[in-house]
Amino acid sequence: MKQSRKQILVAGGGASGLMAAITAARRGAKVTLLEKNKQTGKKLLVTGNGRCNFTNRNQDMKNYRSGCPAFVEQALREFSMEDAVKFFEDLGIPARDRDGYLYPADGQASSVASALRLEAERLKVRIGCNTEILSAEYIGSSFQVKTAGWQYEGDALILTCGSPAAPGTGASGDGYQLAEGFGHTVVPPLPALTGLYAAEKDCAKLAGIRQEAKVVLLIDGKECIEETGEVQFTSYGLSGIPVFQVSRYVSRALEKGRRCEILLNLWEGRGSGQTRRVFEESREYTGERSGTDTLLGVFPEKLSGVLLERAGISRKKKRNQWTQEEENRLIRQAEEMRFSVVRCRGFEQAQVCTGGVPLTELKGITMESACMPGLYLAGELLDVDGACGGYNLQWAWTSGYLAGSAAAEGTGILC
Repeated sequence: MKQSRKQILVAGGGASGLMAAITAARRGAKVTLLEKNKQTGKKLLVTGNGRCNFTNRNQDMKNYRSGCPAFVEQALREFSMEDAVKFFEDLGIPARDRDGYLYPADGQASSVASALRLEAERLKVRIGCNTEILSAEYIGSSFQVKTAGWQYEGDALILTCGSPAAPGTGASGDGYQLAEGFGHTVVPPLPALTGLYAAEKDCAKLAGIRQEAKVVLLIDGKECIEETGEVQFTSYGLSGIPVFQVSRYVSRALEKGRRCEILLNLWEGRGSGQTRRVFEESREYTGERSGTDTLLGVFPEKLSGVLLERAGISRKKKRNQWTQEEENRLIRQAEEMRFSVVRCRGFEQAQVCTGGVPLTELKGITMESACMPGLYLAGELLDVDGACGGYNLQWAWTSGYLAGSAAAEGTGILC
């Protein structure tokens, strides 16, 4: 392989930035990585609740959301889930498989962050932490990156500054402004993988309950997407992984002034409607029970109370006194427990963002800018967001690898 002696600057020391720096350095480039936090990989440390679900064996493309799905699919063929697993194995991080969700064997996100840092150091990547970029320009024949204390020059610049999601990790989205300075546009970033605020006043009564359910998102009354899993009821509305999975669609719809509702099917969440069947067949033995006692063992007491209220049935009314219409209303409430979504939780609670620089503004999967030769973009800065389950990190590895390769070699695979 032809070795490059390019001087490459990497803006951002997160997952995609570290991958880009390592890949470019392995190809012989002289790499300087600039990170405004006091350490690299800070956001990595909180992924997967500190366990770092770094990829997933199920690589169905529906788990990657973008305006250019064909671009993402082609990129993932060039650096796949298998490539990511092999990359980390070579760094001494074997994968642990939990139903297709892949974690480091020791279950520690810090191991992944440290392994990346150690490899960058082994490759003589110059790492500047506590270094905030004030401006980036192309002047003469090189990129000029200014910080408070220094000016760096490079033949190529890779922007991997991330999104404003999870600002507690130092994220701010300042990479968007840098990209715009080189002529790029930005799809407005909005929170994704986050909870939803609901208008219903009875949410406060449900706070703390965890319940398996099928989550159906309606936009202007039409079904958009559905997910199944454990829903967490909160004082403000709804949370939990299946809610997170649909939240990016809610963000975009609400931005456009569209109406969003969540329907929870509490029967389907238990699988094959068995819970509903048992409830319906137990009338003979539960006829003398009050409303809440009738639902004993079916739903948590607080949830049962809200379902009864929504169905217009007194909690004290015995089941054998219910009319058939009342029982039908209760069953329908558990099939379609409805919540009107008023907004998503903010960037502070979001794991990632939807939005960023459109993939159409890149020169194919080299990740090189179509606006500025020698400029590359990767990671959350781009308009790609993944579902829960390691997909956002897989995109970071893939896009970082492709950007680092093309920046170092000056060549790449075009769409």
